[in-house]
Amino acid sequence: MNEFTFDSPQSAYWGSLIADAFAMPVHWYYDRDALDRDYPDLSVFPPPKKIHPNSILWRSSYQALNEKGQILHDQAKFWGVPEVHYHRNLQPGDNTLNFQLASLLYEQVSDAKAYDPIAWLNLYIEKMLTPGWHRDTYVEEYHRGFFMNYARGKAPLNCGIRDEHIGGLASVPALFAALCPFLSREELRKTIKTHVALTHRHSNVLRAADCLVRLLFDLQSGLPLREAMMHCAGDWFSTRKAMKWESRPDREVIGSVLSPVCYIADAFPAALYLAWKYQDDFGAAVRANAIVGGDSCHRGAVVGSLVALGDPKGLQVWNERVERIKQQQ
Repeated sequence: MNEFTFDSPQSAYWGSLIADAFAMPVHWYYDRDALDRDYPDLSVFPPPKKIHPNSILWRSSYQALNEKGQILHDQAKFWGVPEVHYHRNLQPGDNTLNFQLASLLYEQVSDAKAYDPIAWLNLYIEKMLTPGWHRDTYVEEYHRGFFMNYARGKAPLNCGIRDEHIGGLASVPALFAALCPFLSREELRKTIKTHVALTHRHSNVLRAADCLVRLLFDLQSGLPLREAMMHCAGDWFSTRKAMKWESRPDREVIGSVLSPVCYIADAFPAALYLAWKYQDDFGAAVRANAIVGGDSCHRGAVVGSLVALGDPKGLQVWNERVERIKQQQ
């Protein structure tokens, strides 16, 4: 991270990684009492517990058709087991699988100074089929759908599914950061839509990705976040309503008014609200995103990236915390 500058497009990418890593232990906690009991101090980066009381991993299943679909590797033994934490083998400060892939994408595109969907798919397939490449236990539905199609013999460009979860936005800040120095606003929009559609063919996910890249571009160009939202996010988010909500507790707003669930139609407005409320306080935004529960890791792609561009000093402080954690491991 030393080569990054905190007042550049790269800060959006790094902000998304930090928001994901901080939320990782409490990811998909819908019982907030359980969240508070298991993680009473969210001022630090705690390790994930082995037990997750809200885990539905036991209801998930995936059977590879052949070697071209073998993506669970040594984590397969945890599938179908009650109360297994989705990220049980990760360490404090680690990123979940979708953001590990985002980092891989960032490195590839930064090195090439261009985006090539075929090159990306080749790398994605190679890494997902490599045992031990990541230690994450949960593999999202879109990965399972992609590799089921790949194992059936479909060409990689045709393996994406109609997934409607906010996890489809995890790589948007990374790709934005890698390409922003080289592409115009419209070129970025087109490229990011092409990329997201490789795995997420749901129209709402593609709309949300387009909204996010427009917001990031406008923020990088100097527009304040709340003003950018008024211009770019009107079909997703009402700033007028947000002004009425901001005096209420976050868990009340994201719980009674907005939903903490992972479906894009619910998750994206919730993420935008948190970014709107904590527009100039990166640390507060990251904490609030984790504490409200639900799909906090993937909301982090939105919350972390947007607020990082508005609070580069706060981002730098949190980066230093992550670096210290990594050095202690």
